[in-house]
This record gives sequence, C-alpha cells and structure tokens, in this order.
Amino acid sequence: MIKIYHNPRCSKSRQGLALLEASDKDFEIIKYLDRTPTESELLEIIKLLGISPIDLVRKNEAIWKSNYKGKTLSDKQIITAMVTHPKLIERPIVINGNKAVVGRPPEAILTII
Repeated sequence: MIKIYHNPRCSKSRQGLALLEASDKDFEIIKYLDRTPTESELLEIIKLLGISPIDLVRKNEAIWKSNYKGKTLSDKQIITAMVTHPKLIERPIVINGNKAVVGRPPEAILTII
C-alpha cells in the first residue's frame, strides 16, 4: 500500500496528494503532525529514502533556527528533534513498498507509483 506523509497546510504536500488521487491507486494518508512517526519509523523512512537524517529536516523552520541551527548533532539527536517537532520533517514523503521519495517537486512522486 502506498503511504503519503501529508501536511494539509503545505502546498507541495497538497499537490503530491492530488497526484496520488489522480493515479487511481490505493493509498493511505498519514497526517504526520497529528500522528508523529516514531524514531524507528523515521529511521525506516530515512533508510528507504537513502539519505541522512539531516537531509529530511526543514532547516528554514523557526524551531530549527532557534533550537538547533549551528549545533553539532548526532543522527539520533536529529531524529529526536523531528519526533519532538514533527513540523521539521520535510514533506510530502511518499512510500511505495521499498521505495520512497520526498515530493519536492511533487512530480518526483510519479517515479514510484
């Protein structure tokens, strides 16, 4: 089953959701601000994306700038920051089996559905 980690207030996330809706495939919407991924879920997502934890962080968010910017953080500390402040998680994230993409641009989603 395809999953989209979605923030309805984000235009790129809404565009990604629209692409999934147009695909006529079954998918699950996870509003990650309401149901924050656990550390282990984030680790799995990061593994599927093939990136480092820092690459999944929205570094322009005020929370990041005021609490974390300029600090040397371990991967575990970065993941803990995203679990504590899910707004820091880049979006949308779409997972299809063992493939995942960050939908920036939203058209990247088309490569895995």
